[in-house]
Amino acid sequence: MILLKDCRVVARPHLRLAPGEPGTGTDLRGVDILIRGKRIVKIGKNLGFPHPPPAPTVDDDGTRRTVDASRCVVLPGLVNTHHHFVQTLTRAAPGAQDAKLFHWLTYLYEIWKGIDEESVYWSSRLALAELALTGATCSTDHHYLYPRDRAIDIPALQFAAAAELGLRFAPTRGSMSMSRKDGGLPPDSVVQDEDEILAATESAIDRFHDGEPDSMRRVAVGPCSPFTVSESLMRASAELGRRKGVRLHTHLAETSDEDEFCVGKFCRRPLELMEDTGFIGKDVWYAHGIFFNDEELDTLARTGTGVAHCPSSNMRLGSGICRVRDMLDRGIPVGVGVDGSASNDSSDLLGEIRQALLLQRVKYGSSALSAREALRMGSEFGSRLLGFDEAGRVEEGALADLALFDVDQLGYAGASADPVAGLVFCGFDHRAEHVIVNGRFVVDGRKLVGMDEEEIRSKADAESRKLFSKAGIPVY
Repeated sequence: MILLKDCRVVARPHLRLAPGEPGTGTDLRGVDILIRGKRIVKIGKNLGFPHPPPAPTVDDDGTRRTVDASRCVVLPGLVNTHHHFVQTLTRAAPGAQDAKLFHWLTYLYEIWKGIDEESVYWSSRLALAELALTGATCSTDHHYLYPRDRAIDIPALQFAAAAELGLRFAPTRGSMSMSRKDGGLPPDSVVQDEDEILAATESAIDRFHDGEPDSMRRVAVGPCSPFTVSESLMRASAELGRRKGVRLHTHLAETSDEDEFCVGKFCRRPLELMEDTGFIGKDVWYAHGIFFNDEELDTLARTGTGVAHCPSSNMRLGSGICRVRDMLDRGIPVGVGVDGSASNDSSDLLGEIRQALLLQRVKYGSSALSAREALRMGSEFGSRLLGFDEAGRVEEGALADLALFDVDQLGYAGASADPVAGLVFCGFDHRAEHVIVNGRFVVDGRKLVGMDEEEIRSKADAESRKLFSKAGIPVY
């Protein structure tokens, strides 16, 4: 059992506010949180461990730990809804620093096609470590690149890395079937035929997916995008996902070039293509969603389809600004994603929540998105997109996924009137003091519990150098 004592503030952005009510009205101050096994069992003042102690269970081995949380803001665990782990090895790639999406992709495919088991494993460790250290308790990954000339069990490598760290992990089994010879962007060496894709996707689901509410492993079906897979594969992927009872994910409406591509090749806009292939609904979430028009937003709301908002990537590539305010007002669930670390170039999830707030204000004005709305996107809504409906909230009975941030630091001095908003607005040091997933520490005293940071840094950097060298790009 874990007892968080005297929490400075417990943030509960999932609670809806009455009109005119300040966000601070949802907070709890000076309370304790008792965790047993995988769940939050009690929130209140002056709590202690039960006496006599309950009998040990599978989820509770009988150990007890008390944590002084008097310096901390306690958040629901943050959830990353879109990423490409392997891109952590190609940050700031020189030929892609100032490129739009299509040129950025064609340049980087020539580097990414050199991935092997070691690069997949260490990039996954690196991305997951960054996420955990910035408050993430759950993440997806959208890996869609499978080199033809070598057999790499990418899902197994990624699930191994996630298990070692202790994060909930809900990746997609991604895919690409259209290479340059078919009118797509990737080289032939990294695409697969449709039968191979569907068989491998079903195998990944059968091996790794656990649909229980408190599971640590999920698998979604993730064809890459309308410009890298055929219409038939998109339809077959949706059918497979529904037959297996898993969620569906793809990139959509990210750039104006994508709109033009879809109209030219399929005679339809991207969302209409998704409707025609059945790739839409409550079990679907899209990455980006910048170029939806009003009618399309209404369609997303009517069907319950979600969106992963990736503000830093959208700014970095000059793609545009997602209409998050309009989506939220329609009831569309919107999560936050750091996106690939070659288009961000970071896996700082709390920082990404800050970017989401600021970018909406560029488009809609100073009241476009509040700090607590941004945190809700980064926790409860993200959990919903990935299918973890019992996470993303700090309340009794919820899964014990929590992030604690020490706000008694230089950069937060002066934010004591609302330290929850201060975490978003101040943007000082996004390293969490403690992160708890499923009732277990994954970050403790600002350090990873299950991994060595220096080993991750050195091994990942070595793999990055190998990739650049294979592509003939000099490194320092």
